Amino acid sequence: MKINETNRISAVNPYQKQKDARVTGAEKAKQKDEVQISAAAKELLTTSKASGADRTKHIEELKNAVASGTYHVEAGKIAEKLLPYLKE
Repeated sequence: MKINETNRISAVNPYQKQKDARVTGAEKAKQKDEVQISAAAKELLTTSKASGADRTKHIEELKNAVASGTYHVEAGKIAEKLLPYLKE
């Protein structure tokens, strides 16, 4: 079945009101996202294991090792860390 000129002025779309109601309802239901960082997480952010200079030096060493191809990934350590997640 073919329906021509569905957007005529005299044409009635009974579903348009439902669609409009859903859109306005969805806009009302929208809420802003909110993030709360716990005190423990804030403490972890402020107290890191390595200071800024030590961390920068370590990152540069890692970058150089990766770039030169001498960086070695220990598959056993990665497997040990992944194993608890895979068992679940």
